[in-house]
Amino acid sequence: MKKKGKTRKRRKIRRKMGKMASHIASPFRVIINYKATSKEKDEGRTKLQILAYRFLEGKLRFFLPLFKDLNEHMRKAKMRISFKAYVSLAVLTSFTIFISAMVATFALTVLILKQSFVIAVLLSIGISLLASASTIIGFYAYPIYRADSLRRKLEDELPFTTGYMAILAATGVQPDRMFHSLAKLKTSLATSIEAKEIVRNVKLFGFDMISALKNASKNTPSKDFRELLEGFIATIHSGGDLASYLRDKSMQYMKLNKIKLRKFSDTLSMLSEFYVTLMIVGPLLFIIMLSVIAMLGGSDFGILNPALMLHLITYIAIPVGSLVFLIILDAISPKW
Repeated sequence: MKKKGKTRKRRKIRRKMGKMASHIASPFRVIINYKATSKEKDEGRTKLQILAYRFLEGKLRFFLPLFKDLNEHMRKAKMRISFKAYVSLAVLTSFTIFISAMVATFALTVLILKQSFVIAVLLSIGISLLASASTIIGFYAYPIYRADSLRRKLEDELPFTTGYMAILAATGVQPDRMFHSLAKLKTSLATSIEAKEIVRNVKLFGFDMISALKNASKNTPSKDFRELLEGFIATIHSGGDLASYLRDKSMQYMKLNKIKLRKFSDTLSMLSEFYVTLMIVGPLLFIIMLSVIAMLGGSDFGILNPALMLHLITYIAIPVGSLVFLIILDAISPKW
């Protein structure tokens, strides 16, 4: 009888444990077995974003205030992902990198550098916090960089876009057909992205042309393109000559582009001098100095000996510095 009672208790405990495990694993099954629909793929949603949103859905109210300005930048960057899903992905990725960096740094410090437990813990916490913060900054900066890249493309294309629109207006093409023509251009232009949004709002969402242009001027990252659309709206309201307005704007943007090219030439010469000084002469001097110290048997700099510092400069400092210069150069370069 006692054995039967114990067996029943064990069965009950197993059933309860099985139910608890099933309850805990149910959201993971949904995430793992989830297959994105074609609509979700078109909107840029992926499994990873859904997983992040599922985990942090109830806790997002704590993180959203930290990213309060990001929604506007995402809208101007034309990112096809919801604000909450993007924030969830940023937080989950940052947490994952924090844990990974902590474990990897601790193992590296203890097993390879042979440091004490306290130093390993402090170093792993510091590096993991730095990596996590860098990830959050990267997620925050990406929509801003993308919106700025779109802005530069739009402003670079404005002289040619306004000239093309002026030709269409001179032949009697209606404003809605102008933007429809821009949207159907086969070349990859930033103006086509804005034109497609205007056409979509008119044909799909039932906007009138003026409302669609106002919405586009509100959501565009380019101040010049916003002024062009506002002037376009004012010309339509006043019954003015669209062809003349667009022709004048084209000439104006051509002159502005000439000035920008002169400024870019001066900036490029200055950047080249900085690059030679910081990325060629500077590392070369450090490498020679550390090589001489290593050959003469110089003392270690704490945990960093001359050989390790040489490796850090060669394999980390120079590539990272060159990457930073490339990003700066891409940020200021014209796109045509």
